[in-house]
Amino acid sequence: MIVVISRYFFGMGRVDIQELALYAHALIFLGCAGWAYSSDEHVRVDIFYRSASLQYQKFVNTFGVIFLLAPMIGVITYYSIDFISASWSVQEVSTEPGGLSTVFIQKSFILLLPFVLGVAGIKELYRLWK
Repeated sequence: MIVVISRYFFGMGRVDIQELALYAHALIFLGCAGWAYSSDEHVRVDIFYRSASLQYQKFVNTFGVIFLLAPMIGVITYYSIDFISASWSVQEVSTEPGGLSTVFIQKSFILLLPFVLGVAGIKELYRLWK
């Protein structure tokens, strides 16, 4: 809203605020992915799952955590480490004039996704097998 007001009412564009809003939006999605998974708010194609027995649902959820979620967490972590370390090594800044000078810090938030999904996956396995 600040971006819209400053641009259209005062004729001043603020690239840094636009980028800050973009990174805040990304941070919300990265941080809330684990919550969405652990509260069963994620997308699920449950044509067969919904009417299946509890034992079948337990099997599907365990299979999903071990063979789908865990490898995805590993891949995201593996590829993001090089990406983030390259950004830190050059102290990456925005390519936009007037943009943020701390892009390397924002890129570090990428590791939040595998962390929260990993915690949510462990929580799910514990819930299934307690």
